[in-house]
Formats: sequence, C-alpha cells, structure tokens
Amino acid sequence: MDDDSTAQQRFAEAARTSPPDVALLCLLVGEVASPGRGERTVVEGQIELDRLAGRLPFDRGRTPAAWASALARLLGEQEGFQGSHSDYQRLESSLLGEVLHRRRGLPILLSVVWLEVARRAGAPVYGVALPGHFVVGFGDPAGEHVLVDPFAGGRVLGREDAETLVAGATGGGRLSPEMLRPAEPLEIVQRVLNNIRTWAAARPECTQVQLWAVELLLLLPHRPARLRYERARLIVDRGDFADGARELERFAVSVDRLDPEAAEAARREALAARARLN
Repeated sequence: MDDDSTAQQRFAEAARTSPPDVALLCLLVGEVASPGRGERTVVEGQIELDRLAGRLPFDRGRTPAAWASALARLLGEQEGFQGSHSDYQRLESSLLGEVLHRRRGLPILLSVVWLEVARRAGAPVYGVALPGHFVVGFGDPAGEHVLVDPFAGGRVLGREDAETLVAGATGGGRLSPEMLRPAEPLEIVQRVLNNIRTWAAARPECTQVQLWAVELLLLLPHRPARLRYERARLIVDRGDFADGARELERFAVSVDRLDPEAAEAARREALAARARLN
C-alpha cells in the first residue's frame, strides 16, 4: 500500500472521530499532496503548532479583545503569519504544513493556524466562514466577542469591516447573522478541499490534484452525489477509460431514481469511454 492511500485511510478515520481534529485533517491533506514525505508532514506540523501555543501561556483573565491582541502580537507580528493576493495562485497556500513553514497562505489556512494555536493555549476561539473570506472569532458568538482577520496579520474587524468583506465577495450582498455562526470542523476541512479543487480545475495540468481533492471530499460525511460523477470524469480525462467507465456506471446506478436524465447521460459517457479502449 502506497503512502497516498495510507494517508487517505487515515483521513477517512480522522473525519469520523468526534469531534474531528481540524489540524490533523488539514495536515493529512498535505500528506496526500506530498506522499513522498510520509507521516513527517503531520508530525512536524503538530510539533510546530504546539511550539507556537507554548509561546502563549494560558491566562484565565484575558478578555476576547486581549486574546485577539495576544495572538496578533505572536502570530502576526513576531511570527509573520499573513497573506497576500499572490498566495491565491499557489497550491501551497492551501496546505497547512506549507503554511506553517512559509508563514503565508489563504485566509482559511491562516485562520486554522490561529484556531489551533489559540485552542491549545485555552482561548475561547472559533472560525467564521464569511463568504469568500474566512476569519476568526474570540469570545462568545452570541455575546461579547471580537472578530479578527489572520490574512491581514490579525486586524480586528468591526461590523462595517465584515460587511465590506461580504459585499466584496458577493457583489454587494449583506452580512447576515447566519454568516457569523461558528464554523463546524468538517465545514472548515470541506472548504479547504473545495479551494484546492477549484484551484486545480482551472489548471488542466493539475488533474491529479483535482482528483485527490475530490477523493478526500468523498470521504467526508454528507458529500454530494455529483462528486462521484466528477471523480469518474477526471479518471476518464486522465486516460483510464475502463476504470472511468465503471465509475460513471456506478454513478448512474446511484442517481437512477432521483435524476434519470443524469443517469442516462452518465451511461452514454461510459459507453464513449469504453469505445476509446478500441
């Protein structure tokens, strides 16, 4: 069994634990991305998160604002974690181990660093999945709390700032209370994988990256059936026509009753894939 499949098995097991360990799952994504490193990606990442948390001793008396300020000093100023627009063009920006090494990443990965360091230090911390821009909250989501933007080095966000982020991502949409609810661990991991999937889909030379991102998404609970179709199409596109045809046929069976048109289209694609074997 190769490192890639072993990492996928460990990812599947971690996704079924309660509560899911976001850091472990994100580090396992990096292990799948770089199978030659084996388990070093996970071990080194956990060690670095523990080291960073050790620089922030627990203080029971800290207010949410004080926690936000302490994390900004440590991670934003002293350790240099922040983001730039060029980070959106790099796969490494979506891999937690690389973000811990480079101190650069997408908003959601930088937020995972903040979440995991703060959690280890005893902070009342949670993630907030604003449209297009992930941020971090300290305190009680329904009471006293502070929002910060790890992508901007830990800048404190007032309501107007959050509304500006939402409007920029949605083309003028308004901030709603639902957008400010704490993100569930598997929601965070799903969003990380969808970012990778979208990044790879825009690069025809990266179908292997898109394939493993889809395969990891399929290991999460409540995954949409269309992901199975996407996986089958990717297998065909990569030249494995027999396996791709089988996966298309399996998808057709799974959606036959709910979406007979999609099932029939998948069967036609399976026939076309098999014809390319001749």
